[in-house]
Amino acid sequence: MRTFGVEEELLLVDERGAASPVAPLLLADAPPVIDGPSVSAEIQQEMIETQTRPQLRTGELLLDIIAGRELADGLARTHGARAAAVAMSPMRLRPHVTEDPRYATMIERYGLTARGTLVCGFHVHVGIESREEGVAVLDRIRTWLPTLLALSANSPFFGGADTGHASYRFVAWHQWQSAGPTDVFGSVEAYDRFERFLVDTGVILDTGMLYLDARVSRKHPTVEIRVADVCLDPRDAATIAAIVRALVDTAVAEWHAGVAPAAVPSAALRLAEWQAALTGVAGMLPHPVTWREASAGEAVQALLGHTSAALEANGDLAVVRRGLERIQQTGGGAGRQRAAFARRGRIRDVVAHVVTATHEQSEDDDLVVA
Repeated sequence: MRTFGVEEELLLVDERGAASPVAPLLLADAPPVIDGPSVSAEIQQEMIETQTRPQLRTGELLLDIIAGRELADGLARTHGARAAAVAMSPMRLRPHVTEDPRYATMIERYGLTARGTLVCGFHVHVGIESREEGVAVLDRIRTWLPTLLALSANSPFFGGADTGHASYRFVAWHQWQSAGPTDVFGSVEAYDRFERFLVDTGVILDTGMLYLDARVSRKHPTVEIRVADVCLDPRDAATIAAIVRALVDTAVAEWHAGVAPAAVPSAALRLAEWQAALTGVAGMLPHPVTWREASAGEAVQALLGHTSAALEANGDLAVVRRGLERIQQTGGGAGRQRAAFARRGRIRDVVAHVVTATHEQSEDDDLVVA
């Protein structure tokens, strides 16, 4: 069974619901990591990143996700703030850049894109045996990533207004030059040439700025899937992470069986991602197999069918089925935020709901460690 872990970027908000630049204070107070999740800085002081440990069981990963959120929130509370799992600030904000030489270089070179962008993503790392295996995975999971984005969509509000998108983070994030899908590589050599080619243009600083939907990690023996919004409900985060691991397992099995990657151009993947960001699980999407227009529900069922054997082998099939039903019933983070706004038409109610939902603990059996 493959190990997997996640990184969650969390927004820090004050008692009024506005983004609060207290991350440096939180990190100064953070205890040494002995055995548990950790926290680190991000480009803006209004956000903080949590990292789980590598895990084998989805239930254990879920507990680490919850513990990471509670660590960040406990640190935030001492400075009059809360940690919120929302992919963009629902209220107006002016970000404050973290003091760091690399970030200073990015601000100087990229202007408002670096200075003004504050988005919170969800990154899933899944263990691989080699870079060859990693590239084979990237080639075979790419057509499923728009559906993952739709499931995670958690940023309908920005700057005090409903954007009309389920994931406006997607729109903001794609101001960065290298964000988005890639074509099929076919080999490690082709992947390495691709990385060198982009860095050699001089447009990006280094490989750390290859903000691809998925990439082979240079820090860990993993593939890193980066397409998703941070999820409002920690159970949704665990559900998506379990699906990502199953996608990796399925891709490796296809690779060993000689199954070629789907010949879908990256331009079509960009269209599918844009649509997924617009409608989330509440609209129409390009079907991830036929590439004809279909309901989001049909796309999700195709994803479940594609990964079901791997999910069952990992002991995740039942919990993922429940998780997908929950996301589709509630509309995920985007649907829950809009429902909170609909009650009184107040953005502050949205932020209050987000803070509560970030840290709520379910009584159902989704929290049972398998």
